[in-house]
Amino acid sequence: QVQLAESGGGLVQAGGSLRLSCAASGSGFSINSMGWYRQAPGKQRELVAEITSGDITNYAGSVKGRFTISRDNARNTEYLQMNSLKPEDTAGYYCNARVTLWNTVRNNYWGQGTQVTVSS
Repeated sequence: QVQLAESGGGLVQAGGSLRLSCAASGSGFSINSMGWYRQAPGKQRELVAEITSGDITNYAGSVKGRFTISRDNARNTEYLQMNSLKPEDTAGYYCNARVTLWNTVRNNYWGQGTQVTVSS
């Protein structure tokens, strides 16, 4: 079993910055990729950014150039640096990890979510 603990959400004015963190803990796992998703009220959850174990990154078009995803493999932690925030970035942000357990089973885990609110 793997647990994901997120932190760093909050309220910020448009144009401001926030940094989200997500730490994975547990035993017997290796991380294949990590990502951030977001879900605004009345909308579907959407991919924001993801990063593979080889540090290959992928971003949603709406955040490209403003958000940066990174990983600290030694700490099993990922980060999302969000700059030039816009009101439309307001959403619950969810950490995701795709892992291999005990070198045999692949599984997908989610964090509990952290709220990001951008005021205009």
